[in-house]
Amino acid sequence: MKKIGILFGQENTFPQAFVNKVNEKAVEGIVAEAVTIDKVMQGEPTEYAVIIDRISQDVPFYRAYLKNAALCGTAVLNNPFWWSADEKFFNNALATKVGVPVPKTVLLPSKERPDDTTGESFRNLKFPLDWEGMFNYVGFPAFMKPFSGGGWKNVYKLDHQGEFFKSYGETGQLVMMLQEAIDFTAYFRCYYLNGDRVHIMPYEPRNPHHLRYVTEPQDFDPALLQLVEDYVIALNHALGYDFNTVEFAIRDGIPYAIDFCNPAPDAELTSVGAANFEWIVENAANMAIERALKHQEGANNLTWGTFMQNNIKDFTSMNVEGVNQATEAVHKIYSHIEKEVKLEAATEVAVEEMDAEVAKSSLLKSIGTATEADKVDLKKIKGVGPKLEGVLNSIGIYTFVQVSKMTAREYDLVDSLLTTFKGRAKRDQWAEQAKALLNEN
Repeated sequence: MKKIGILFGQENTFPQAFVNKVNEKAVEGIVAEAVTIDKVMQGEPTEYAVIIDRISQDVPFYRAYLKNAALCGTAVLNNPFWWSADEKFFNNALATKVGVPVPKTVLLPSKERPDDTTGESFRNLKFPLDWEGMFNYVGFPAFMKPFSGGGWKNVYKLDHQGEFFKSYGETGQLVMMLQEAIDFTAYFRCYYLNGDRVHIMPYEPRNPHHLRYVTEPQDFDPALLQLVEDYVIALNHALGYDFNTVEFAIRDGIPYAIDFCNPAPDAELTSVGAANFEWIVENAANMAIERALKHQEGANNLTWGTFMQNNIKDFTSMNVEGVNQATEAVHKIYSHIEKEVKLEAATEVAVEEMDAEVAKSSLLKSIGTATEADKVDLKKIKGVGPKLEGVLNSIGIYTFVQVSKMTAREYDLVDSLLTTFKGRAKRDQWAEQAKALLNEN
């Protein structure tokens, strides 16, 4: 019997609804319950194949418990190691690298020195800071908020410089960030689950909390909704979250990712509404069951984002001897990371020497995966007709986001998988075209 557990705090509706939904599905060998903890012993496994984490951001004891559980094979959703390292300013920085628009943002040192530090601890920080340069870059109005916080705590709306310095003086030891305010015409909050499930919810952040989810029917451009979904998937694939929400403010037809580090997002019936609640309960239950069925006892069953995976790939290309040593050490700890390293060793093999499966795997590892549900009209790319679009779909290429990540090596990998149309991707510069199409959208 494989157990699915949910670890939660003050939530009242979602946890029990989730447990009930999993158990109602009556999947053989799968049962769900609230997590119970009576002791935590180092290196000893829990009784759970999967744990949905809804509370460890507020309880350090739970975070340590989950890391120990993950080390012993539990699939913890979300990955507690990455969640411990992640924060909102880094999210914004990463978004700029994966092609997702974000508001202009700068990082601010804490107004007051942290405990046990002196002025000498900040000898590398220039005084005064280049306030004028930061203000010119971000502009006003702007928001100031904690670089790693959440729940709209310690958030300031600032209309001019004078308000900034007054509010900054109230922030104490908090490290803050100053962020451009987006004057939006529409706003979405999007659930993301398990790599491929996206639920887009019209949202009004200026309303009282219990009235923010818009329930009245609205018409939105399908191309805009598709772009929002592509951006949600791109961000979460890079970050490696299993369960998250992403918020977008729409300005001049462009979705700007405002907030996308919410790995224990609001799922209470009283705030999200019945329709959204039904979606998240159903799909969270399906996700947990799928992960339980795939669970390998004693293995590393965590999700790691492409940011981490690509850094492992970069390391493996540094030198063969170092790669062999690193691979051996990583294999002793996380068997699945060893698998990733071995797969990426294929990048050292000439493309023409790869068999089709290795070439396809290497290609999709570089540009990301998508499904039929993500499909966009690739024929908008010059040189791609209906037949070639069908071939690309059969390989697993469905979106402009994927094509935009192609470099010379990916073009060669595509050519190796084609029987006709060889050389067209490089000749017509598909990646540049895809980036332009994303920007137009």
